[in-house]
Amino acid sequence: MTFTIVGRCARTGHLGVCMATSSPAVGNRCAFVSRDGAVGFQAIAEPRLGAATLRLIEARNSPRAAIDLIGQADDWPEHRQIGIVDADGRAAAFTGSNNMEWAGHRIGPGYVAMGNLLASAKVVEAIETAFRDSEDEILEERLVRAIEAGRDAGGQEEGQLSASILSFGPETFARCDLRVDHSPEPVAELRRIFDWYRPLIPYFLARTADPNQLRHKDWLKRQGIIRDE
Repeated sequence: MTFTIVGRCARTGHLGVCMATSSPAVGNRCAFVSRDGAVGFQAIAEPRLGAATLRLIEARNSPRAAIDLIGQADDWPEHRQIGIVDADGRAAAFTGSNNMEWAGHRIGPGYVAMGNLLASAKVVEAIETAFRDSEDEILEERLVRAIEAGRDAGGQEEGQLSASILSFGPETFARCDLRVDHSPEPVAELRRIFDWYRPLIPYFLARTADPNQLRHKDWLKRQGIIRDE
């Protein structure tokens, strides 16, 4: 019972998933990302199938083929909602007939906007518009804006309880992996945490290549960012 943006930045090739839902700990079971693709697997989430879907993308299956193949392996495909974007920007989605209304998806170049148990179709439309209208921003900012727009368009009728963002660049580890597992306002809390973390994305990437980097507080000061942490 979730709303989600799965997206790719055409400039950088970065891939990611951002989502919010009315149940706790959505980032634990619904988002699967690597440098080869991004998968949102939700409604009645099945983490094993979500991970298997990403492996199909990593094996160079197209997003549409991956959805078809995973559907054949799933005993309950009509309970799932799946969105996929691969490293080439190809996108595909599936909304099973047993998703709770309103449920649906929208697909465009390098993105899938989708959701189920939503206030209305306007939620997914708002997610799509926010993602498309922010092309000059880094991918993670675009993803968070899209989910904020979905919330502001009505989100889920029963509200949200958790939210998450997961993104990858060319490395084999995540660029950004942030979660709000239980909050009365998880999208607002995700925004707060992301804004705090965003300046450190390049720092932690650099530190993997050079362990002699300054401590993060000192590195931020060198960038002119002074914080009371």
